[in-house]
Amino acid sequence: MQCNYTHLYFIMMELDSLTAISPIDGRYRGKTESLANYFSEYALIRYRIRVEIEYFITLCELPLPQLAHFDHSLFDALRDIYRNFDEKAASRVKEIEKTTNHDVKAVEYYIKEQFDRIGGLDDVKEFVHFGLTSQDINNTSVPLSLKDALNEVYYPQVEELIAQLQQYADEWKDVPMLAKTHGQPASPTRLGKEIMVYVYRLTEQLNTLKQCKITAKFGGATGNFNAHHVAYPAYDWRTFGNKFVAEKLGLEREQWTTQISNYDYLGAIFDAIRRINTIIIDLDRDFWMYISMEYFKQKIKAGEVGSSAMPHKVNPIDYENSEGNLGLANAILQFLAQKLPVSRLQRDLTDSTVLRNIGVPLGHSVIAIQSTLKGLRKLILNEDKILSDLDNTWAVVAEAIQTILRREDYPHPYEALKSLPVTIPVFKPTDTFIYLNILINSKSREALKSIHIHYYGRRFGEQASG
Repeated sequence: MQCNYTHLYFIMMELDSLTAISPIDGRYRGKTESLANYFSEYALIRYRIRVEIEYFITLCELPLPQLAHFDHSLFDALRDIYRNFDEKAASRVKEIEKTTNHDVKAVEYYIKEQFDRIGGLDDVKEFVHFGLTSQDINNTSVPLSLKDALNEVYYPQVEELIAQLQQYADEWKDVPMLAKTHGQPASPTRLGKEIMVYVYRLTEQLNTLKQCKITAKFGGATGNFNAHHVAYPAYDWRTFGNKFVAEKLGLEREQWTTQISNYDYLGAIFDAIRRINTIIIDLDRDFWMYISMEYFKQKIKAGEVGSSAMPHKVNPIDYENSEGNLGLANAILQFLAQKLPVSRLQRDLTDSTVLRNIGVPLGHSVIAIQSTLKGLRKLILNEDKILSDLDNTWAVVAEAIQTILRREDYPHPYEALKSLPVTIPVFKPTDTFIYLNILINSKSREALKSIHIHYYGRRFGEQASG
């Protein structure tokens, strides 16, 4: 029998950046590594333990009669179970799961093991996971991890992108530039103002994202606190749940749910991130075009290759990498936003596997933002080319001319200008004055002669940049 050594080799390979199937964990691991603290299997287990421990502590603080004697000085030791949780501890949870065949139950058993390590807690161990279903833990752990990931990783990176764009908007606020509509020369604009548009758009959508609620399902097996009420009917468990979720987790409790979260909050968050990603795609394409128009050159490191075949090229690959990753992210975000809020009756399991993938679009988004930033920081302004395009397209000041003629009640100014050589692309400033003298009286000649393609539109540009 012939041995397949290649097959054996691959079986023996260990998971690392070279053997990972997903580029998020492979090629781009350096850009996404921080997200492992929020969306990896290890992170999910740690967040589950955190919720379980904080829930137990809150039951002690209530207190339930059977927990009234619990020594509150042990709370720190309990919190150390998740604060000191590491990959070795996570491996122990996974080992327990091999027996339970249930990931949340494995967490419960692990916590009880840690109670045994602390000692003297045998009489309170059964209040770990008291009255809860798995989704009370999952649907608090996941939004908690998402909240932390947004605050600690995603928001800072978007804000870094905005800050870089703001720097360029300020630096280039006085650089005149030929605008394009339909790809054709249009009224002049300011480079800084056009970049300021992206600052504004991203800031607005980031603020919208930050205003999205991050909510949690916490209410027992079918969302009714049935088990809690049966055991302790005198307590207001809804108020308890609201307080626990808000004060201990920093989330907002969904007041009416089935066994699982409604996931509407996730849909809103994913749609908001998708809008931000779409704006960055727009930005990527604009700068790609500006580079192709030679408005910018790109810095290149010594030894860096722009093209494998053409030595003269420096390709705008950072923007292309960003655009591709953002497209992937948006496709997944759209699927998640549409899938998660839909479940059969009080629940099915279609949310379970899907929910584990929310870190994937965040990973692609983070890769994209860093690529866009890398591309922006390579830019070298080629002002000569920008001014050359302006100087060769004086026809675009026709907008300003016809507007002044309208003010002076000149008959049919749009049509008059359209019939004159002022609309020819190579039309010169000196020619403009000759034709103006034909068109108008002396009253408005000075205003018209003040129009210059390098300064037309400056006022708005100054306002926007200011």
